[in-house]
Amino acid sequence: MSEAIDIKLADRLSSVGEYWFSGKLREIARLKETGRDIISLGIGSPDMAPAPSVVERLSCEAAKSDTHGYQPYIGTAELRGAFARWYGDRYGVALGADNVLPLIGSKEGIMHIAMTYIDPGDKVLIPNPGYPTYRSAFTLAGAQCVEYGLCASRGWQPDLDEIEAVGLDGVKIMMVNFPNMPTGAMPREGLFADLVAFARRHDILLVNDNPYSFIRTERPVSLLQTPGALDVAIELNSLSKSHNMAGWRVGAVMAHPRRISEIIRFKSNMDSGMFRPLQLAAAEALALGDEWYEALSERYAEREVLGYRIMEALGCKAEKGQAGLFVWGRIPDDADDCFAFTDKVLADYDVFITPGGIFGSEGMRYVRISLCADTATLEKVCGRLR
Repeated sequence: MSEAIDIKLADRLSSVGEYWFSGKLREIARLKETGRDIISLGIGSPDMAPAPSVVERLSCEAAKSDTHGYQPYIGTAELRGAFARWYGDRYGVALGADNVLPLIGSKEGIMHIAMTYIDPGDKVLIPNPGYPTYRSAFTLAGAQCVEYGLCASRGWQPDLDEIEAVGLDGVKIMMVNFPNMPTGAMPREGLFADLVAFARRHDILLVNDNPYSFIRTERPVSLLQTPGALDVAIELNSLSKSHNMAGWRVGAVMAHPRRISEIIRFKSNMDSGMFRPLQLAAAEALALGDEWYEALSERYAEREVLGYRIMEALGCKAEKGQAGLFVWGRIPDDADDCFAFTDKVLADYDVFITPGGIFGSEGMRYVRISLCADTATLEKVCGRLR
């Protein structure tokens, strides 16, 4: 193949690199090609299928001749209404269809929010540790990302007094994520009310990323359960984790109608709507009954036991009571750092786990194990580590 011409990359890319998992998964694929039986416990991609009724609805709708055209930029009425009812039924939050904007996955929503509200030089508060996309999306939009620490001694909760003391000049948005990833922490009692008051006091837009509230939790939590939250907050949610639909790319923004109309100004210039059969199947998923969530909880409870056993075999300390798809644990004191530790686990046992440092400096002494593997696979990992 001939050599491609040189084209200067946009300056905005100088401050972000390729998503860490994108490169790491290519490395894992190359190792597998050499014949190594690598077990990946790195990614939070559910290995189970959606409900049969959801797949059937997708197939049925896709077979129709009139479902393949462009769809409304704001989403179908069926899906918007389904999200609103889901919030009422599952979270006890009264929403209307005008509070909902369907997305091609909630990750897309983070970028939409960044591009809708951020001007170069605006500041955004992001958690450390936190989902790397928070930093990359807002950096690409021109923001200055200001970290606030989540540490084990505080139960991975933000210290709002400390954040205020540092100063909030120029801060426009605060990203929060509860139930938290990667730490698995649930919000402390009263945190959401404190966040809403904080945002109102400082005219800051709160954005809660909430894809994990049905996984290993006693009850689903939402920032929007807090009185007055819709005045100051946006919540992102997704069917990826709660309904085993990560590859379908279905999420939504839940917000005040004013926020929805603002975000659609950007979004409508970026995509041309979502496939109608997919939206109708997603609405079917949102209408599933208690038995779906109970079965999901039972499955992850079984896997959680093995996840903690793996942490123990690695010499890591993992706190009980974590929520979400992962187990988060502190590496042994004599380990150099999380990157060297996970590299050694991969080299010695052909098991890939995630170094906590990719989520920020507060994660440098931690690793994360995904529970998106069946019990037989997790048992196999336990066997390798003996």
